This record gives sequence, structure tokens and C-alpha cells, in this order.
Amino acid sequence: MTSEPIDAVIFDWGGTLTPWHPVDIGEQWRVYAREIHGIPLDSSDIPEADLQAAHDLADRILAAEDEAWARGRTAHESAHIDDILAAAGLDPENDKQLLALAAYRRFWEPHTFTDPHVRPLWEGLHQRGIRVGVLSNTIWTRDYHRSVFARDGVLDLIDGDVYSSEIHVVKPHREAFEAALAAVRVQAHRAVYVGDRLYEDVHGPQQIGMRAIWIPHSDIPLVQQVSVDATPDATAHELLDILKIIDGWA
Repeated sequence: MTSEPIDAVIFDWGGTLTPWHPVDIGEQWRVYAREIHGIPLDSSDIPEADLQAAHDLADRILAAEDEAWARGRTAHESAHIDDILAAAGLDPENDKQLLALAAYRRFWEPHTFTDPHVRPLWEGLHQRGIRVGVLSNTIWTRDYHRSVFARDGVLDLIDGDVYSSEIHVVKPHREAFEAALAAVRVQAHRAVYVGDRLYEDVHGPQQIGMRAIWIPHSDIPLVQQVSVDATPDATAHELLDILKIIDGWA
């Protein structure tokens, strides 16, 4: 193990800083599509043609999103939610789209809450003189992610954050990690990445000389998994284990 000191720890978001939740991915877009078509979620007296139109729209958006994530896994290309909506034939700036996006975010809200161990973990890292970063593969905007961190009272502890929706690549592409390292102003050999996926969060950072801590508690769907021969530098079963790992390396 290298004896280089650690200047920063950079974290994945979903499934790492938020507890892993099983989510009906199709339902997110059915909620969105019902709002586009003016169909109240609690209404049962809806013409069949209107319901079918909403379901068809939801299926188109889901297909566009699936294609975007597939490109991320194979070509490491990033995507933005506006790109996905446009690919499904929608105008993201339309008034109905804004209302639908609000409904979509309400659907996701229960799955976005920050793990309660994050604040004491990040405070512990800062007490050790270690910067905190975030690097997430996401279609959501920077403003939305930062509003989640602000809602949960941890935004003030982030020293630098990068979201794939604002750059042209996703993890495990080296440029995603280089962007995160630049955001926290550290070199790769003095930084650690923490995440729940072996391909994106262990293999990826190790390729540029970062250490990687794996949190193996997410039930990642098979379609999202990429086979890779990667061994984490350490494994944390709870977020606060990271402080013990960092102290052990020191």
C-alpha cells in the first residue's frame, strides 16, 4: 500500500451517499407522462385513449433513457435529462414539461435522501484536513443535486462536485475522474474514490492512480452491471467505516 497522504475523498452519489432503493424505473416516466396529458394520478375515470397515449409517451421516454445509459456503459457518453426528453420528441421548455418534471421529481424524492452518516463522515474527513468531493453519473442537473444536498444539510461540507450531465463523459472514463480531481484540487495518487459499483467506482478510479473503497450493499440490476476484474483497495460496509480505513492508511 502506498504511503502517500490522502488529500481528498470523492464520493459516488446514488447507492453510496443515498441508501440503495429498488425503484420502478418505468413508473417515473408514467408519472411524468400523465402530467403531460393532464391525467391526475388519483383519477380512475380516464378515457382509455388518453391513458394509452400517456403510456406510449412513457414508453418512448424510457426507451430513450435506456439507450442513453447503454451508451454510457459502452461508449462512456454522458446524457442530460433534456437530451432524453428531446429524443422522445418533447420540448423540455414547454410549460407542461416543467409541471411534469416537478411530478417526476416528487416521484424520486423518497429515493434521494442522504444517508444520516454522511454529515459525521464528512465532518470527520474535514477534521483530518481531507477535502470532500462528489462525482456522479447522472442525467439530472447540478442545481437539482445541490438542492438535495442543501435540503439534507450537507451542501456546506462539499469542496468540489461534478455531475456527468454537465460533462461529455461518464464514469469509468478517466476524464470524469480528472474533472472531479480538478474540482477538489488534488492529484490522483493522493485521492480516494468511494462507490458501490465495481466497474464505475473501483476499476474507473484505479485506472488513473486513485485508491478505491467499495461499498457493496447495492442490489444493482444485471442490465446495469459490467463485468470487470477489479479489486478494491478497501471495502466499507458502513459509511463511517471509511474514517477507520483512512486512519489505517495514514
